[in-house]
Amino acid sequence: MLIAGATSAAGRAVATALTDAGARVIAVGSNEERLQGLRTEVPGIKAYLCDLGDFAEVTALADAVHAEHGHIDGLIHLVGGWRGGGGLAGQSDVDWDFLHTHVVTTLRNTTRAFNDDLLASPAGRLAIVSSVSVDKPAPGGANYATAKAAAETWTRAVGQGFAKAGTDGAAVIFVVRALAGLESELATAVVGLWDGPAASVNNSRVLLAL
Repeated sequence: MLIAGATSAAGRAVATALTDAGARVIAVGSNEERLQGLRTEVPGIKAYLCDLGDFAEVTALADAVHAEHGHIDGLIHLVGGWRGGGGLAGQSDVDWDFLHTHVVTTLRNTTRAFNDDLLASPAGRLAIVSSVSVDKPAPGGANYATAKAAAETWTRAVGQGFAKAGTDGAAVIFVVRALAGLESELATAVVGLWDGPAASVNNSRVLLAL
């Protein structure tokens, strides 16, 4: 299983839960010091430094993962971040570029690099975390909600690809109001993605709440 954005609080929780469940975990982050801390916190994981916003780096990551560990069966995308406020007029280009890169581009890059793995897997899974703001966007969070909506659309496209290919793959969108405090619930939900048939969860949108 590959976790993108693994050094966040959610990433650490998911890495621990998957490892405890017996999965081989590949953790990817953009900060070597934080990756080293994760290696100490979750023994047995394999950690890689990568700028997931750079497709050339992601394809090199995929080559390295394939050479050293073979194909992956799951991609848990936890790269994100929030920028907002200031009403519609305050939705700056700087904030939009940040959100587009972190929320959308990293997802596009990782799914394109590892899609063949997930298609070939007997139980491929893709999961992302989105926001309730997609359902009811506010002017001050328009950049953020738009980026999250784009990520959801991309994820559903991956799920449609699984269905069209007739595979046992599934793409799932976990939805939160705020992820802080829900890390353990997310981790449990991620591990549970493999408990049932793919068709029962593919292209589902699952609300996580305290």
